[in-house]
Amino acid sequence: MTTSTSYLILHGWQNHRPKGHWQHWLADRLAEGGHHVTYPQLPDPDEPDLEVWLAELARHLRELPGDGERVVLAHSASAVLWLHAVARGVPGLGDVDRVLLVAPPSGSVLAQHPEVAAFAPPPLAGLTLPGPTRLVAGDDDPYCPEGGQTVFGDPLGLTAELLPGAAHLDLDAGYGSWPSVLEWCLNADTKFTVRPER
Repeated sequence: MTTSTSYLILHGWQNHRPKGHWQHWLADRLAEGGHHVTYPQLPDPDEPDLEVWLAELARHLRELPGDGERVVLAHSASAVLWLHAVARGVPGLGDVDRVLLVAPPSGSVLAQHPEVAAFAPPPLAGLTLPGPTRLVAGDDDPYCPEGGQTVFGDPLGLTAELLPGAAHLDLDAGYGSWPSVLEWCLNADTKFTVRPER
C-alpha cells in the first residue's frame, strides 16, 4: 500500500483563501490526487496575531498524519511565520520533510503596517532551518524591495529562486494557477518557473 504525502498550505495577510489563488488551486489538485491536504483559514487574516498564528501552526503540525512525507508550503506572512516558529523552536518542525517559503515580505515593509508589524522576521543570521527548504520570490516583489536573496537567502544560507516579473506571487500578479509549484509538490527536484501566460 502506497502512503500519500501530507501537505500543510499556509496563507498570508489579508488572504481569505479565494478560489482563484494558486494555493487554493494547488490544494484542490493535490486532494484530487489522493493526498492529505490541510489548507486552514488562519484566524483574523486582516489583523493577524503572531502568537495565535504560531499556536495554529503548532496545532496543524501535530495533526498531520504520521505516515508518509510531510510538506509545508507558506506564502507571504506565513513564510515569516515559519521563520518565527523556527527561531522559537516550535514543536513538530523537525518532523516536516521539506518546506517551501514563497515571497516572504521584508521587515521594512511589515513595519509600515501596524496589523502585521509583529511579523517582521526574527534575526536570521545563524538560524538553523530544521530541514530542506526552498525559497522562491519574485525579482520585483514590492513587499521585499531589498530582494529575497539579500533579506532571506544570504542570512539563511539559501539560494533564492527569483522569478522574473512575478512580483508577490499572488492573485494581483496573475498567480491563480502555478503549474511548477504542483510539480514541486510531487517532485522535490523541480525547478520553479513563472506561470504560463494566460
